[in-house]
Amino acid sequence: MAFRLSNVKNNVMKKILFGSLLVLFLAGMAQAQTTPAVDGRQAAQRSRINQGVASGEVTRTEAAELRSDQRRIKRAEQRVKADGNVTRNERVRLTRKQNQASRKIRREKHD
Repeated sequence: MAFRLSNVKNNVMKKILFGSLLVLFLAGMAQAQTTPAVDGRQAAQRSRINQGVASGEVTRTEAAELRSDQRRIKRAEQRVKADGNVTRNERVRLTRKQNQASRKIRREKHD
């Protein structure tokens, strides 16, 4: 009798452990959606802004506006990734926003 009760407890514990691991795995998969191209461009654009400030090509006011644009893109990226799935259309929209920001950085550096 004690042996059978022990087996039942072990089986229940195994099921609970397996269920918990499954939930953690699925939650991790939902958060696994990444946008490395967007992240890389964001870093490059931040660097271009900082370089422009350091060289005097971009004023502090212009830099503040450019950094604000970068924050808007970051928030848009976070909203897109919130549901765990970044669609092709969402990637296109993010890329378009980054292209606009890149052109604005260039204009500010060369005005």
